[in-house]
Amino acid sequence: MLFQPYPFEKLQELIKDIRPNKPLFKLTIGEPQFPTPQNIQDAFKESSELLRFYPSTKGESYLYESIQDFLSYRYNLNLDSKQIIPTLGTREVLFNFPQFLLSEITHPTMAYPNPFYQVYEGASIASKSKVFLMELNQDNNFKPSLSIEQMKQVNLVILNSPNNPTGATLSKEELKQWVQYALEYDFVLLNDECYSEIYQDTPPAGILEASYELGNKDFKNILSINSISKRLSAPSLRSGFIAGDAEILKNYLTYRTYLGVAMPTPLQKTASIAWKSHKIAQEIRKKYADNLKLAQQIFTTTPIYPFSFYVWLYVRDELSFCKKLYEKEGILVLPGSFLGRNNAGKGYVRIALVYDTPTLKPILETIATFLQKGEF
Repeated sequence: MLFQPYPFEKLQELIKDIRPNKPLFKLTIGEPQFPTPQNIQDAFKESSELLRFYPSTKGESYLYESIQDFLSYRYNLNLDSKQIIPTLGTREVLFNFPQFLLSEITHPTMAYPNPFYQVYEGASIASKSKVFLMELNQDNNFKPSLSIEQMKQVNLVILNSPNNPTGATLSKEELKQWVQYALEYDFVLLNDECYSEIYQDTPPAGILEASYELGNKDFKNILSINSISKRLSAPSLRSGFIAGDAEILKNYLTYRTYLGVAMPTPLQKTASIAWKSHKIAQEIRKKYADNLKLAQQIFTTTPIYPFSFYVWLYVRDELSFCKKLYEKEGILVLPGSFLGRNNAGKGYVRIALVYDTPTLKPILETIATFLQKGEF
């Protein structure tokens, strides 16, 4: 199998000979710069004695209860434990689930947005799948779509709403339409919802609530994944889940026992505290909301959606812009072309709004001024 280098590897190659003139600010990776809440840190310390136990691949009951609590709080959905699998973050799911799902299909086909989170592509390579790239661009408001002929062929469609890197988000009605397509053309529909908890005012819709309201209450063919990483500034906790169609998840859980992806028991215990920390999560969300508002005020000609924490900024020559901004101002952003194929993302850079607002303000102002001058 031949995999493309990850975007951050390409970035390091791009800037390897550059020595910036100023202190470094990294706005490349979606890594929260806010401290992990104290209650989660305390829970982690207090759970260390659980290291003496082998972790369960299935997951402990208290973790299921906390994820169920989150789904009830966030989407007013009461899922059975058979409709949920706790996971070791979500990247591993996005990589190994397609391999599981498509393993017995002779000529499997996947579809996912372009540009994309690169693990989608890795999964398609590992599962030897044909791929339909759903192009995201300004002309279609960065919304994914497939033709009827493509939907007749596809076995697995991965959506990503709210979207990384564009921030564009599908409405509940748009998600319902995708659910209808999944049922009508009998493909599995998975929505990567890792940015669902970062928004300004109104929370984005989820694929499971769309499915339920449409009448597909058993979530046939429908799955959602999510993670605690952004919601509680805890990416190293590696707590995520996949939820939805119990018939699919039953066999997938058996498959997972062979993968060695059991979440360490102290992390399961800590995560069970984190998933229930709704008030603290709202406090963190408001910080990102302030950052989004700030970005909207500074980049007035760029569509910045009130979801996720990225700015998808058009700069014309993204490679030169990235190198010169890094050299002259010590600010590192990610070229959009590193996130897509067939020129998707070309001309854009992705900016992660992960610092506190006072720190971020002069950085974004510097980027806006640098762009306006056009000296790159």
